[in-house]
Amino acid sequence: MRTSDKHQKIIQAAIKVFARKGFFSARISDIAKEAKVADGTIYLYFNNKYDILISIFEEEIGKIILQVKLAIEEETDPRRMLEVFALHHLKLVEEKRDLAEVLQMELRQSNKFMKEYRNTRFIEYVDIISTIIHLGQEKNIFRKELLPGVAKRAFFGALDEMSRLWVLAPETGYTIEETAKEISNIFLFGACSQPMAD
Repeated sequence: MRTSDKHQKIIQAAIKVFARKGFFSARISDIAKEAKVADGTIYLYFNNKYDILISIFEEEIGKIILQVKLAIEEETDPRRMLEVFALHHLKLVEEKRDLAEVLQMELRQSNKFMKEYRNTRFIEYVDIISTIIHLGQEKNIFRKELLPGVAKRAFFGALDEMSRLWVLAPETGYTIEETAKEISNIFLFGACSQPMAD
């Protein structure tokens, strides 16, 4: 087996173990067993458990970024781009449930390790939203006074909460497609049928 194949095999095994046991309860021996390699083999590729977690964030989110960017490049309307982003993000729970669970749980950890680790890949991922918002402002589709830094977090926050709900309770009664469209519509058009009177 090539070095890159074994590296990836360990990463995929770690995702399954972290999703099942949680990062702090998981042991290197659990990952080795899942990957069907000797415990010592793990240390040929990673320094420790934290190194594996960082690799998951960097490599797996990197793949997601590439997929989302390719899908968005096929669109010209920023409104549709936001919907495509929403759909891809929510589909993670359906297509890569273990990975979605690890990202959901571990990105929320407030421990010293997560505070010190600057997840540049995750920042790059969320910045796709602000890039779309800037484009919409340039095209006079989105309001000029809209703050992209706030808007990207508000939009991602809604998607993130629905993802968390699906991870914890898969039977929500909503399809991924319906949810992506609804969150996009609320963000783009608001919830009111009439503007508020002054």
